[in-house]
Amino acid sequence: MNRNRALRRSLVAASALATSATFALTGCDSGGGSDEDTVGVTLIVKTNTNPFFVSMQEGAETAAEESGVELTLAAGRQDGDEDSQIQAIENAISRGDEGILITPNGPGVEDALIRARDAGLYVIALDTPPSDPESVDITFATDNFLAGQRIGEWAAAQLDGERAVIAMIDLFDDKIVSVDVQRDQGFLDGMGIDLADPDQYGDEAVIGQYSGGEYEIVGHQASQGAEDGGRIAAENLLSINPDINVVYTINEPAAYGAYEAFDAAGATDDLIMVSVDGGCAGIDAVSDGIISATSQQYPVRMAELGVEAIAQLVATGEAPETSEGLDFFNTGVELVTDQPHEGIDSITSSEAADVCWG
Repeated sequence: MNRNRALRRSLVAASALATSATFALTGCDSGGGSDEDTVGVTLIVKTNTNPFFVSMQEGAETAAEESGVELTLAAGRQDGDEDSQIQAIENAISRGDEGILITPNGPGVEDALIRARDAGLYVIALDTPPSDPESVDITFATDNFLAGQRIGEWAAAQLDGERAVIAMIDLFDDKIVSVDVQRDQGFLDGMGIDLADPDQYGDEAVIGQYSGGEYEIVGHQASQGAEDGGRIAAENLLSINPDINVVYTINEPAAYGAYEAFDAAGATDDLIMVSVDGGCAGIDAVSDGIISATSQQYPVRMAELGVEAIAQLVATGEAPETSEGLDFFNTGVELVTDQPHEGIDSITSSEAADVCWG
């Protein structure tokens, strides 16, 4: 076991050394690059085909170079691929890394993360909190419920009392992932729709009152967070009710696909399409009127802070803490739209383009 790995184990046992929720991050000197002084970190993302996670990888690489960290990149073959992530976790343990950064593809990876923690690795979840909080040391993420609330509140204002016929395009229908539930339920809450159980989706009343008038939920469809999945989901929902005028999507790739389906059906007039991500392509879609509003999150910041936090832990013994009042470290969210409403904080697509995923 190298010197840094042994130090990490002693630091975990003395985690009370953590002192600040807004920690000041310092780089770890590589000590001339010797094996003993190398800080090994593995970043495991959901997939390396989604630009969101590609940006996260790029942010981690930049931070690793600046912090003297030896970074290993890994990814699932597609969103939801737990097996590839489990193998990457096992590889990090075998390699003797000091830490793991991961966007979990589902609860199936959590036993492996617990094994990593037991082996002395510091584990940080990025973007997606695990269902078992004991499987990671801390989560760096967007407040996904708040991200959903922001676009829901905006959509309700945009309707201006009109009846809402809502299509819900989620991530999965075969597993429960926190980011999926929180964004979905946050959107409905922002719309002013009563939630039955905020820890799951699809159990709310199909018809009722939102904050501005009457609503109908046509259905929930899974997209796998992909463009083709979003298109198929939208086609299925349009076949149930062609009068949909509000579309919630789990992310912007799903929104692009959904818009294609509505465009092919000639149903884009006055369509309210909302999403979450705020990537550069997504901001262009807001500017072009394809996406009406999106909640911008900051994956580059998540990855950079994660790499720097592990470097700091090894160098100084200071571990990151959660944000005040939350059970995770909040990396921020902003509503982006070019159709602002009084009393709803937002930034324009032009402003968002300057910081997309930064």
